[in-house]
Amino acid sequence: MSSSSFTLNNGVQIPAVGLGVFQTPTEETVAAVQTALTTGYRHIDTAAAYGNEREVGEGLRRSDVDRSDVFVETKVWITDYGYDQARHAVDKSAGKLGIDQIDLLILHQPLPDEFDLTVAAYRALEKALADGDVRAIGVSNFMPDHLTRLLAETSVIPAVNQIEVHPYFRQSELLAANAEHGILSQAWSPIGGITFYPGFGGDRKSTLQDSTITDIASAVGKTPAQVMLRWHLQQGRQVIPKSVTPSRIAENIDVFDFELTDDQLAAIDALDTGVRGGPDPAEITRAKFGVDIPEA
Repeated sequence: MSSSSFTLNNGVQIPAVGLGVFQTPTEETVAAVQTALTTGYRHIDTAAAYGNEREVGEGLRRSDVDRSDVFVETKVWITDYGYDQARHAVDKSAGKLGIDQIDLLILHQPLPDEFDLTVAAYRALEKALADGDVRAIGVSNFMPDHLTRLLAETSVIPAVNQIEVHPYFRQSELLAANAEHGILSQAWSPIGGITFYPGFGGDRKSTLQDSTITDIASAVGKTPAQVMLRWHLQQGRQVIPKSVTPSRIAENIDVFDFELTDDQLAAIDALDTGVRGGPDPAEITRAKFGVDIPEA
């Protein structure tokens, strides 16, 4: 892959590499966003539940990059599911970000035990899309059965499904389901082992020290992180690596001047353990994961 962007199923262009701000403290978010935009990033991924949408917007305003050149993505949290609640959540996020139009708005998780609320929330996103409040809509952490249920009750095929994908957890079946429906797979935690989901096992080893990946990195003259990001891109996945360190932010977008061979891609595929780093989407409930999203 040589292109630095993907085309979503509604024709909207999304940069191939974005900056994620999951677990980025509010006091560090503004600087991280500014640094990323200065370095050449044109996509920032945040979420209502991250609590740093306002700082993402401030980083955008402090940068020298025009708003029209930056792709801003955010997510609706499960406590704002339901039609009216999700419609209001669009306004809450836009207000905190300080922008008139959100480039990509997605549902953060499925609610399997209250899927009617999930469907209603997605219909609110469809309305926001029709009204021009957002440019594209999608989902996150939806498994194949969730996609099937959603598509049966809604009209707009999600443009994106943001999911956990890294060399130790590839989710081949889900990647295939996304591709079948024309949904772009967007990898969160694309460099497995750097950002672990809080509360879900701190004893896992980092892919950065995996000998297969470090050997490939030595062979191509790149870092292990760059090799993993390139693995995603060449297999058609958009990535949102997270960092607050300027050198790593720069490193993570410097992935367009080399290619991995088929054998190298297959070797990384073979590292899959099938073990999640985050919660099982089938177990997401408002009782367990619900948090109120403040108005401001």
